[in-house]
Amino acid sequence: MRLARTRRTLIAALFTPLVLIAPTTAAHAAAAPVRHAPGETITLPVRDALAALTVADESRAGYSRDKFKHWTDADKDGCNTRGTRAEVLLAEAVTAPEVGPKCVLTSGSWYSPYDDRYLDSASKLDVDHLVPLAEAWDSGASAWTAKEREAYANDLDDPRALIAVSAASNRSKADKDPTEWLPPYAPYWCEYVTNWVADKTRYQLSVDPTEHNALTERLAACPDQPITVTYAH
Repeated sequence: MRLARTRRTLIAALFTPLVLIAPTTAAHAAAAPVRHAPGETITLPVRDALAALTVADESRAGYSRDKFKHWTDADKDGCNTRGTRAEVLLAEAVTAPEVGPKCVLTSGSWYSPYDDRYLDSASKLDVDHLVPLAEAWDSGASAWTAKEREAYANDLDDPRALIAVSAASNRSKADKDPTEWLPPYAPYWCEYVTNWVADKTRYQLSVDPTEHNALTERLAACPDQPITVTYAH
């Protein structure tokens, strides 16, 4: 009888840790990312928005800029070759330009926040996709339809998505993320990375580990301001 009780005691001791460990393991399992429906609007602190983004490695396999049809004339106002670009330049002009045939813009003035410059000619500006097309592809847009990528490339519904800046600063940026590039004008950094997080949130794009660390470090020195985002994808 004593031997039987000893065996039962040993068996109980062996299996007791498994019972205790199982709930702890389950409690620490990674939660699946929450997916939001297009049109849903949320407001939350930017650091919380960054924490909610999926962290994943990126791949540029198969990328081509041609897979993002851009500068379309979404509102059919006759600017059928550079429609979206012209709309952004008109919206962001400090001094309104004159609009000629085929949406040629003359006179006017603009402010480029990337490098703190005022420019007096539309030809000196580029319209920048805040999160570049290649970066969007790497972060999830490769799985989108052609129409979804077109909508992303011509997003006039969120003023953070497209921004008029000096051609020089935009071409310096190219398709780099905040790990590799920040605007030359340092006082704009907080707004830049905050808008970057908002844009990635809007399209439920991922961030790679290095990008996530760079954004976390930069935002730690910025106000944890609330951002309002309407999901587009």
